[in-house]
Amino acid sequence: MTDYVPPEVWTWDSESGGTFASINRPIAGATHEKALPVGKHPLQLYSLATPNGQKVTILLEELLALGHKGAEYDAWLIKIGDGDQFGSGFVAVNPNSKIPALMDHSGDTPIRVFESGAILQYLAQKFGAFLPTEPAAHAECLSWLFWQMGSAPYLGGGFGHFYAYAPSKMEYPINRFAMETKRQLDVLDQRLAVSQYIAGDEYTIADIAIWPWYGGLVKGRLYGAAQFLSVHEYKHVLRWAEAIEARPAVQRGRRVNRTSADEGVLERHAASDLD
Repeated sequence: MTDYVPPEVWTWDSESGGTFASINRPIAGATHEKALPVGKHPLQLYSLATPNGQKVTILLEELLALGHKGAEYDAWLIKIGDGDQFGSGFVAVNPNSKIPALMDHSGDTPIRVFESGAILQYLAQKFGAFLPTEPAAHAECLSWLFWQMGSAPYLGGGFGHFYAYAPSKMEYPINRFAMETKRQLDVLDQRLAVSQYIAGDEYTIADIAIWPWYGGLVKGRLYGAAQFLSVHEYKHVLRWAEAIEARPAVQRGRRVNRTSADEGVLERHAASDLD
């Protein structure tokens, strides 16, 4: 195999290859005009049931389970494989063209929120739930929330891409990102050896953020890599992942905007859509 020699100046002259080559490009902005639909609820979510998308629908279902009626929402499907995220309406909500994106129409002026971690924090503060108020506990929760936001790209865009989606298997990047993924799992395992939940004894948005990624990984739902990564070694993560998965709101939330046939619903506009 010949070593790649980078040119002096990189140019975009061909698709990068791999599963998502058709939607990857080095420029931002809309590619076409398309308005976003708006339903009857104040909260309008535009998403897909990827791990990042699941975070928000799980939190919304958890809020509804607590009795927060203001958390009722419409969840509209964004087909990223078709390029829906590059429509003008979606780009107006999230200029980064990534799901999920949220519009809150409950006040006099609509509020847009993008980036899954920002949406979780926004909703937790709005409804006063799943985010501790005591300063030390609050800081611990947000620290783990932002740990997930900074760490998961190495799991998804790093390990997941090269292990499952790249056009060919390459030893160096797979080894590099497998090592980092296992290090992250060990971080979580050591934490959960001394703590019931990620941020302490209380279930918080830190758990909701981390579970779809790392819980999904150890439960064998991401990249078909459970055996490769020896996830059985992380017994505390497995204990935690199973406990989170047993929550009814989690089971409901992960079904929203799911395009596969495992009891998913493409759109969610009322609780009855999931019943």
